[in-house]
Amino acid sequence: MNKVDYLRISLIDRCNFRCQYCMPEGVELDYILRQELLTNEELIALLKEVFIPVGFRKFRLTGGEPLIRPGVVDLVRDIASLPQTEDLAMTTNGFLLADMAQDLYDAGLRRINISLDSLDPQTFDKIIGNRGRSRWEKTWAGIRAAHRVGFDPLKLNVVVIPGVNDKEVENLAALTIDRNWHVRFIEFMPIGNAALFSDRAWIPSEELRQRIRSNWGLVESDVRGNGPADVFQIPGAKGTLGFISQMSECFCDRCNRMRLSADGWLRPCLLNETGQIDLKTALRCGIDPAKLREKVRYLLQIKPEINFKQRDSGTKTGIYTRTMSQIGG
Repeated sequence: MNKVDYLRISLIDRCNFRCQYCMPEGVELDYILRQELLTNEELIALLKEVFIPVGFRKFRLTGGEPLIRPGVVDLVRDIASLPQTEDLAMTTNGFLLADMAQDLYDAGLRRINISLDSLDPQTFDKIIGNRGRSRWEKTWAGIRAAHRVGFDPLKLNVVVIPGVNDKEVENLAALTIDRNWHVRFIEFMPIGNAALFSDRAWIPSEELRQRIRSNWGLVESDVRGNGPADVFQIPGAKGTLGFISQMSECFCDRCNRMRLSADGWLRPCLLNETGQIDLKTALRCGIDPAKLREKVRYLLQIKPEINFKQRDSGTKTGIYTRTMSQIGG
């Protein structure tokens, strides 16, 4: 396995979108009460006293939607200023980004991933569960603002859902031809909306690559990121195309990450619920940080056995107890 040095930190489980692949339609979610969220101070304490000492150096802020977290710019500044921070990134839906991009950049954020599952406003609104005024324009404005401010690389995440947005793969891939943007196609997973997954299933990344290859050609790229994406490039394109193939092409041997939920649960594998640690309760009970470090070190040791490679979900019923928004995407 790769060295595990990358922590995805969920700042909040709430979101101003309700994407089909993240939150089941029509289901009331049990949101975390504000007092149960890790505070900024607790989060920084965990980074300084637990995660950094055991080797974590790369951090990504996620949600829910991280930009609705109060004080998010200050938190970015605090994490970016830690001398051990080698990389700090964020994943957002971009809806609030136009007004915040400059402040985030000035605070030390340099890399950003923005979810853009469709270039068609109607399809986009269907995916995000929007039934009012279209939110596509404001999201696109957020993407353009991030580009203008100087985020590099700027990545666009696309969850490909059969029968919903899969016909747009070529159009989304074309965004990389004239722009130094990096589009990431993500296979639909059985977390967040099991009913939709069962109904629609997923499209293998190789099928998407073949479609793009037949239009423009496709070559492997020299560009590599911090994650599990297999990176390609349309010949002559400024940007790249990444394929995150957790369903069809297991990448567990390359996994370098763990996830910290907004309420302080450390999860060693996205698709396996085994081995989670409640760090928030331990922290608030005054447990010695040295003991917490030992727990995390042990989890790092057994992570290869927990990883989803054996297709063990770690659940009793086969249904995940938390949606993607509750885990932290």
